[in-house]
Amino acid sequence: MPQFPPTSPAILLDETRPYFLWWTPLTVADLRAILANKEHAERSYYLGAMLREANTRDVMHFATANELRAAWPEVARFLGRARPMWEFLLALGPYANEHPDV
Repeated sequence: MPQFPPTSPAILLDETRPYFLWWTPLTVADLRAILANKEHAERSYYLGAMLREANTRDVMHFATANELRAAWPEVARFLGRARPMWEFLLALGPYANEHPDV
């Protein structure tokens, strides 16, 4: 899948505070460390928060579609109204057979 540029180049800098985690003082480096550790207790929460709050262009700079699909059972509960959109984009749930090449 082609990767689009981020909404702002600053979102790729370790010291930046991600706009989509506005309620916490985490930096991009902190977020990457949490997301890289599959044993981290808060990983699913922050993946879900990112899917719920971030522009879809920015999400793919932090996690691949396959990583999101693998984490889906733990992440879906954190998505709220964004869940149907991500089910469609990741070809999950009722959309599982709509675009199997993704």
